Amino acid sequence: MNKAAETHELVLNISAAERETGLSKDVLRMWERRYAFPKPSRDENGERQYSIGDVGKLRAIKRLMDVGMRPGKIIALSNEELNAMALARAGKGRDIATPALEGDVLMLLKTHDVTGLQHALATLLMREGLQNFVRETITPLNRAIGDAWMRGELQVFEEHLYTEQLQAALRTAINTFPRQAGIPRMLLTTLPSEQHGLGLLLVEALLVPEGVQCISLGPQTPLDDIRRAALAHKAHIVALSFSAAFPLRQATDGLSTLRRQLPASIHVWAGGEMTRRVRKTLPGVVLIPDLGASVNALRSWRAHWTPPAG
Repeated sequence: MNKAAETHELVLNISAAERETGLSKDVLRMWERRYAFPKPSRDENGERQYSIGDVGKLRAIKRLMDVGMRPGKIIALSNEELNAMALARAGKGRDIATPALEGDVLMLLKTHDVTGLQHALATLLMREGLQNFVRETITPLNRAIGDAWMRGELQVFEEHLYTEQLQAALRTAINTFPRQAGIPRMLLTTLPSEQHGLGLLLVEALLVPEGVQCISLGPQTPLDDIRRAALAHKAHIVALSFSAAFPLRQATDGLSTLRRQLPASIHVWAGGEMTRRVRKTLPGVVLIPDLGASVNALRSWRAHWTPPAG
């Protein structure tokens, strides 16, 4: 590659790489130390600069992690090997014909029909109801979108569009429920390095119809602020969401620290794909790897909760 080509090569800073890959800045830095990948260059200010090729490989690794692969097992593979593995994973369990709903949504994304996508999601929500939509439709739909990306059928901006429209549809549906002062009061957030907020929204969509008073702080809240917010809102439960790529040790350390900082009367829940990898007991922390189990966890909490005296 000549000097002119190197000068004009497109690069992304670490914030853009985080956004495009779904991997937190802490994960990117940790992999750089542990696996010597990615290998970002540095700009004149010493800030990391990621090549488009490295970002593509990171996205492929993230997709494979989402279906259960460990990063240490695959990070040394080439882009071609990762893509072949991703294609094989995407093809598993696919019918000869893509289910009608998933095919329709994919077509709307490929044709950039934002109005059609909004209408399709609103229609599904109205027909199925919020909880059934979350339990039965979102998971296969998200998987179909991810598989389409693996096969090269969707662009990054098209996947982003899907996520934004899905979140908008969920918020609209959630806001149709009256916000009475229900029991329990649940504080929803993520740890500082976890930027994905969709899991919080899905939990809220399942529990608001059950009469839970959900107070969402959005993602990336410092531990001390979580503690302060829990006390200020007199929360009964603090619920944290973790995506598949979140570092296991960082998650368990954060949960243990938060548990020590909160009074015993405030319960701590942790949900999301990462929690499937937890092999040890975390005293005082309820792990909910399956989104659908949130309602059962709520019912168990209500069955055992005793209102404070006086």
